[in-house]
Amino acid sequence: MKLERESLNLLQKAIEKLESGFDLPDLDQSYDSKKMEEVILRAAEKMQDNYPYFHPLFAGQMLKPPHPIAKAAYMMAMWINPNNHAMDGSKASSPMEKEVVADLAKMFGWNEHLGHLTGGGTMANLEALWVSGKIHPEKKIIASDQAHYTHERISEVLKLNFDKVATDHQGRIDLAALEEKLKKGDVGTVVCTMGTTGLGAVDPLDKILELQTKYNFRIHADAAYGGYFKLLTNLVEHTKNKYSVIDQVDSIVIDPHKQGLQPYGCGCVIFKNPEVAKFYIHDSPYTYFTSDELHLGEISLECSRAGASAVALWATHQLMPPVVNGQFATDLEKSRSAALKLYEKLSSNENFFPIVKPETDIVTWGLKGKCTSHMSELAHAFFKKAEENSLYLSLYKYPTSKLNNPDFDIDSEYLVCLRSSLMKPEHEDWLEEIWDRMIASL
Repeated sequence: MKLERESLNLLQKAIEKLESGFDLPDLDQSYDSKKMEEVILRAAEKMQDNYPYFHPLFAGQMLKPPHPIAKAAYMMAMWINPNNHAMDGSKASSPMEKEVVADLAKMFGWNEHLGHLTGGGTMANLEALWVSGKIHPEKKIIASDQAHYTHERISEVLKLNFDKVATDHQGRIDLAALEEKLKKGDVGTVVCTMGTTGLGAVDPLDKILELQTKYNFRIHADAAYGGYFKLLTNLVEHTKNKYSVIDQVDSIVIDPHKQGLQPYGCGCVIFKNPEVAKFYIHDSPYTYFTSDELHLGEISLECSRAGASAVALWATHQLMPPVVNGQFATDLEKSRSAALKLYEKLSSNENFFPIVKPETDIVTWGLKGKCTSHMSELAHAFFKKAEENSLYLSLYKYPTSKLNNPDFDIDSEYLVCLRSSLMKPEHEDWLEEIWDRMIASL
């Protein structure tokens, strides 16, 4: 399979268009092109030592290729290399960032908001928890034991109290366990994971909102992976219900570089109440002379940020707006459909058993055996055999304490499973090929 190269034609035309907008004297820029060619070809050779992340047969980790329009727009912007910290360094790309953040806020049901792009979900979640700590400085941050580990680590960095709450066998936050912690009155923020990275499970936001009316805490939705699933029409009803009330949370994080077809790193944090801007106020020794408007550096903990990320996301939104029934949503629905089809195949095969029915596009399964330790060994062997068959999966450790009435012996703390993130729309068309290679790997 050849790598996509049509975007090179787009890039050439875009650079020529960009250059025509500057009426300046010629600048003599001489480089050693022969030496540069030698170096770049060596770099390309080194980059061959990669898994084929761009191909549907890579069905393991959360790695999704950027859309050609995003790649071309990002590279075109690099000829300017804007810095979206302040308007002085991003006269064009800062307004583009504000526009795409407004698109994402609207997707979640917010017209009024405060937000910006970040270098990724970790930084975005850090800002959300930082604001939570400002509002409830003496209270705890609560997240499920299946939430991303970044929340516990961030809380430690910010010197905030953090606590985990148990999940059910589906990988969703356990409501009874959560309420027991809320009864103590020392919880300031509950992190609701809208799509865990392990099982793709969506926490019961609708039920957590009901608890909020009783116990008065903030809700932060970590939708870094699963935020775009709000657009889908092929979710099960209980998952739709969770996404339907996401506009009622206090803050949201989403990563366009996961499901949003963007290059790394492109995260986003959005707050429902624009008044949280007061926590960002700072005095700068620099004089920003370009605009009297609030610049992005005044509502961000990060300073220098790649304006190219905003340009790439803006171009992608122009081509494929993040709206229900649009091309972007339709492609994401194919990923969801592929996950359901793989689940059905796993369920009907005597060698496999799925851990949970997928809520999103992540499928996790084990290999049948007499006991969990042996089943884990089988999973490791299957993983290696699949790679020999040019099928690239990932491994996942599932706590055996959460297994629901298994018909095998539990003799280990974890069960090693196989896991697939079917993030590419092509995965639906390639599913039969993927399945054939799975069977050949037994």
